[in-house]
Amino acid sequence: MKQLLLILVTILAMVSCGTGKKEVYMFTSFHEPADEGLRFLYSYDGLNWDSISGVFLKPDVGRQKVMRDPSIVKGPDGTFHLVWTSSWNQDPGFGHASSKDLIHWSEQQHIPVMAHDTSTVNVWAPELYYEDETKDYYIVWASTVPFKFEKGIENEYGNHRLYYTKTKDFLDFSPAALFYDPGFSSIDAVIVKRASADYVLVFKDNTRPERNIKVAFGTSPTGPYGKASDGFTEMYTEGPSVAKVGEEWLIYFDAYRNKTYNAVSTKDFMTFADSNDKIKIPEGHKHGTIFKVTENILNNMLNSTSTGLKK
Repeated sequence: MKQLLLILVTILAMVSCGTGKKEVYMFTSFHEPADEGLRFLYSYDGLNWDSISGVFLKPDVGRQKVMRDPSIVKGPDGTFHLVWTSSWNQDPGFGHASSKDLIHWSEQQHIPVMAHDTSTVNVWAPELYYEDETKDYYIVWASTVPFKFEKGIENEYGNHRLYYTKTKDFLDFSPAALFYDPGFSSIDAVIVKRASADYVLVFKDNTRPERNIKVAFGTSPTGPYGKASDGFTEMYTEGPSVAKVGEEWLIYFDAYRNKTYNAVSTKDFMTFADSNDKIKIPEGHKHGTIFKVTENILNNMLNSTSTGLKK
């Protein structure tokens, strides 16, 4: 009888542990006008999303103290690192904070990556990527440095290019360097790793004739990336977020002129299929990044909003 009871207890413990370790999709989010702070969506299938109520981190750094384009990556030690756009302009850096549970956060840090060039207009949409082969964190963002690059009909103060820095500890950062110059104004870059030496860059062509989303291919996190593809979304789309769902990649994006949130699916980043009829996104969601967490972390977050533990 004791042996049977021990077996039952062991089975129940295994089931409980297994449930807690099940992974779910998480989507960082913010609401306009971007002064409230970090929000989250979650999904069990990567298609149908629900909101976690409340704000998990209120912005407190940067010239205008906003939080736009929140990007999160989990490091090998289980720490979640968050970066975000901290100002619209006149700010040479972006915000950073870290957390073990997405509820309790470190002191916020302002990282002035473009302070070396006082003509820099802005630092927009920092996107985090962790390279497991070298154990480096890469942060890619868009900045305008007037009169530095060719431009079409863009204003000199809206002619963005993509820059990057890398770090292992968020204390020491490599000097800001040009990441990708496709020959036109570009923002909102996401690095996708398909395999070793096989990377895809998903980004927005921010020129007035286009203002859509394109891809380029490279052999390392920093490329060099080849020629940009044709746009695969309509005009007035931005903020791509990429997730592997089953055998396909889903690319979510903000169709800001239509005030809708849309998605396309692809297997090769060369052909794309409309997936709007497959997804459900809560109203008010603005673009961030998609990553995975254990069900335990999600349940604790949901519980924190109902018990008032969240700060």
